[in-house]
Amino acid sequence: MKILVVHNTYQQPGGEDVVFEQELQSLQRMGHQVTTYVRSNWEIETYSPLQRLGLVAKIVWATDTRKEFIELLRQERPDVVHVHNTFVMISPSIYSACGEAGVPVVQTLHNYRLICPGATLFRNGHVCEECIQHTLLRSVRYGCYRGSRPGTALTAVMLATHRQLQTMTKNVDCFIALTQFSRNKFIEGGLPAEKIAVKPNFVYPDPCSRTSDGDRALFVGRLSPEKRVSTLLDAWKLLCSPIPLDIIGGGPQQSELLSLASLLKLPGVQFKGTLPRAQTLAAMSEARFLVFCSEWYENFPCTIAEAFACRTPVICSRMGAMAEIVEDGRTGLHFTTGDAADLASKVEWAWSHPKQMREMGEEARKEYETKYTAEKNYPILMDIYERAISGNSDVQHAPNPALVGRDASGTFAASGYLQKQTLDKL
Repeated sequence: MKILVVHNTYQQPGGEDVVFEQELQSLQRMGHQVTTYVRSNWEIETYSPLQRLGLVAKIVWATDTRKEFIELLRQERPDVVHVHNTFVMISPSIYSACGEAGVPVVQTLHNYRLICPGATLFRNGHVCEECIQHTLLRSVRYGCYRGSRPGTALTAVMLATHRQLQTMTKNVDCFIALTQFSRNKFIEGGLPAEKIAVKPNFVYPDPCSRTSDGDRALFVGRLSPEKRVSTLLDAWKLLCSPIPLDIIGGGPQQSELLSLASLLKLPGVQFKGTLPRAQTLAAMSEARFLVFCSEWYENFPCTIAEAFACRTPVICSRMGAMAEIVEDGRTGLHFTTGDAADLASKVEWAWSHPKQMREMGEEARKEYETKYTAEKNYPILMDIYERAISGNSDVQHAPNPALVGRDASGTFAASGYLQKQTLDKL
């Protein structure tokens, strides 16, 4: 199969870039002819003031990118185009180019950008769904994109324009949601239910698994407000006996969290900073359990799948995709989101029950082998490609259970939704 894979990288590398590379390598290993079209937001740094002014229009519709992409389609003649991200440099203009060329499109929904200009459904320390429940004007009021009202307004105009033009609904044959939870959110936000398949990310290569009960707890992730490492530290202060905790990752809250740990007098807590992936996976294999305390709608936390691969159970917030991926009492434990006392209680139980945690680790490994290997993931992706190519994107009736949602509620009503979200309402 000839596949054209499209991705726009951000200035700060993240999970989307890892998934893009892993899926690209998987397709190449399986012998497909893969071409990539990759842009980077670092390109903006080379722009003159005049070019930066023109970037305003480019975000909505990049004419030069579209022409370049049309030529690439003509040269490569792909069977399918798989888009990971178009924000900012590529823009949604490439979708119509694919539609005019008659090339089917698959779009992975790595974040919530299509229904939230901030892409996270998170604002001021809490989950926020106001742009789903009302209009995109709410995001402009709050400055949800990087705290900037002008930047948010521009992003909202881009989304509203393409909703009005039906760019995505007309030209994307199949969307890939990473969990059933996120699929339901996109349906609530107006994407057509019959076009959204569920395919998780995967972990490759298979990391080493732990061989002992583990001698510490572990957190891995970005040190930012939505990850709620502060709740983790508050929970550690409440423990009846000290438990070693390693925190791997960096981010905007790093110095603030270091100060908090010092203030709370937590000598067993060590901040390791950002480590190479191999070292992070090694730390997972040596941990008794991983703690994942986010308070936002994580799309698909690859860290949890990596922990499963390492036979390491996970203690996570009881919300969203986290509660969907981690089965309470089988592959880990749930705690009440934001409740440091409940988290401390679950941590103490896990630490004092090594046998049960060992059994949960074995179940976590089974979950990885069943759902999150490259070998299990590949045929699901191929099924999605075939459905896009054949024009049959009605995933509600797909024979593969990984592609089927558990309920078909929230079916898309195109005209009413688009009228609700037009530019006039901005």
